[in-house]
Amino acid sequence: MSHNSFGHLFRVTTWGESHGPALGAVVDGCPPGLRFTLEDIQVWLDKRKPGQSRFVTQRREDDLVKVLSGVMPQEDGSMITTGTPISLMIENTDQRSKDYGEIAHQYRPGHADYTYDVKYGIRDYRGGGRSSARETAARVAAGGIARLVMPGVTIRGALVQIGTHKIDRNNWDWAEVGNNPFFAPDPKIVPVWEEYLDGIRKAGSSVGAVVEVVAEGVPAGLGAPIYAKLDQDIASLLMSINAVKGVEIGNGFGAAEITGEENADQMRMGNDGKPLFLSNHAGGILGGISTGEPIVARFAIKPTSSILTERQSIDAEGRNVDIRTKGRHDPCVGIRAVPVGEAMLACALADHYLRDRGQTGRQRER
Repeated sequence: MSHNSFGHLFRVTTWGESHGPALGAVVDGCPPGLRFTLEDIQVWLDKRKPGQSRFVTQRREDDLVKVLSGVMPQEDGSMITTGTPISLMIENTDQRSKDYGEIAHQYRPGHADYTYDVKYGIRDYRGGGRSSARETAARVAAGGIARLVMPGVTIRGALVQIGTHKIDRNNWDWAEVGNNPFFAPDPKIVPVWEEYLDGIRKAGSSVGAVVEVVAEGVPAGLGAPIYAKLDQDIASLLMSINAVKGVEIGNGFGAAEITGEENADQMRMGNDGKPLFLSNHAGGILGGISTGEPIVARFAIKPTSSILTERQSIDAEGRNVDIRTKGRHDPCVGIRAVPVGEAMLACALADHYLRDRGQTGRQRER
């Protein structure tokens, strides 16, 4: 199976399966001399790990990350990168492969079962194998390394919509994101989502969501105007996340509904002698190159395909079957996609940060 890597100078290869002994990532291209602790990586995995509320899968995984290579241990317990490949490993400890025995030869509607089998002639039915969202744990670990590369850059994510229920952006408060099980920046939407998802969960169904990720402190000048656009690569990595069916930058599809006067981000010279943007409809990127404004991206997550309601499908022998997927699943997979989106945005920015230094010889500052 090919295509397990992404990035150019900051390159990530993930490995492992949902029900294998472990999974992980190899990060190549990280500069030497960056100091970090294991907790600097673990904190992001703790945001993503399952079983933290009744609104996510009850699979119990500690998702403890181990660093196997690419660092020099220090006496104070920290590590310093050596410039060689950094290998990260996360053990799987709570697999229940027997939950998937009935669908070993059946294609679950909405899943990658059929296309995976058509492509490779073989598939790992145990939780989806390589195509499982379990693989994203490795990306989150890699994203923790990516954040080390960019001094002064802050990357945060939030859930802004579940089903038809959207947040009120007038209530946006980043401090609230860590105070509820949804990563919601609007405290007033939390009880609405709780009641709504309780009904979805008890019915054995699922629902989609929209996640917004924001990077602040990104210097102007990252990216390129044609085939290495910054927004192009961000969209590509966000689109690679399991269950993502749509990505937008800045105003995104909303830009189709407004005039040029409304959409253009007007500029003035600030008191500090630097350009001042009066709005950020472009989401921090113009012509594929960062403006210095916050980079804003959103992605839409489809409903979890594993549901208890019987759905029509076929099996590997071409017979018609009705399938009800058993096991432990997220009623809204978009919740745990928040730290994954943060990680992929971090990896895209780290790659462009290093590519810009390689091309221009400059280390850009805000």
